Amino acid sequence: MSGKNMMWIILAVIAVTVGSSAVYYVDEREKAIVFQFGEIVRSNDSPGLHFKAPLINNVKYFDARVQTMDSDPELYLTREKKNLVVDSFVKWRITNAANYYTRLGGLASNARNRLAQRVNDALRSEFGNRSVQQVISGDRVEIMDVVRELTNEETASLGIEVLDVRLKRVDLDPDISERVYQRMEAERSRVAKDLRARGAEAAERIRADADRERAIILAEAEQKAQEVKGQGDALATAIYADAFERDREFYRMYRSLNAYRNTFATPDNLLVIEPDSEFFRYFNQASPESVEPTN
Repeated sequence: MSGKNMMWIILAVIAVTVGSSAVYYVDEREKAIVFQFGEIVRSNDSPGLHFKAPLINNVKYFDARVQTMDSDPELYLTREKKNLVVDSFVKWRITNAANYYTRLGGLASNARNRLAQRVNDALRSEFGNRSVQQVISGDRVEIMDVVRELTNEETASLGIEVLDVRLKRVDLDPDISERVYQRMEAERSRVAKDLRARGAEAAERIRADADRERAIILAEAEQKAQEVKGQGDALATAIYADAFERDREFYRMYRSLNAYRNTFATPDNLLVIEPDSEFFRYFNQASPESVEPTN
């Protein structure tokens, strides 16, 4: 290879090198800053292909996608001087690469530290103005919106934008939670005892009413039974009396036979009596004297 050809090859390599150093590409997920001898000359390039002065300008790229800063749980004091354990996270991104580089050194760690400090101060202020009930039940969305707006105002000069602040978990301090649970358990036990006492009282009242109604029903039934029995006895007595009036001797004999049957029902019965007594009247006199029936 001749020296002339070698020279052309060297010139071509130099031209390619210089040409490639004069072009740079900005991805849509990035922010780029163009420097000239360490000084920022351009930071608002849109995504696409751009040109710069070779060997004079250099380019730094920064991630412009949405990033997440997940904070460790922190204790915040409420208006009632009670501690709450709050776990939160922040969504943020770079909006001004020049400010981000000059104020934060272009380091994501510095941005997270500044954001954590701002969010922590804003949350502490908001929780300090609210009660536990307000924080847990109704004001969480408002707190997140207020903290996001306040943090955005304070970090706008840093070249970053806070897109969202979220509270993942808001709990009472473990010691307070234990005492709250104990009070809740005691209250539930008190309510349960009260309900059981009311139930026992109602049961006793129902049993007493049932016993009273049972006694009334039995008494009425007994009264009715006695009335029916009395009516039956009266009717039987009337029938016996009527029959006795029709043939007295027959029923006198009938009663004597019943007396014999009852007296000598078992072999062990022993009766000491004179043979000619009235009891053995129908043994001694088979044909009793006839008695005129009365009309």
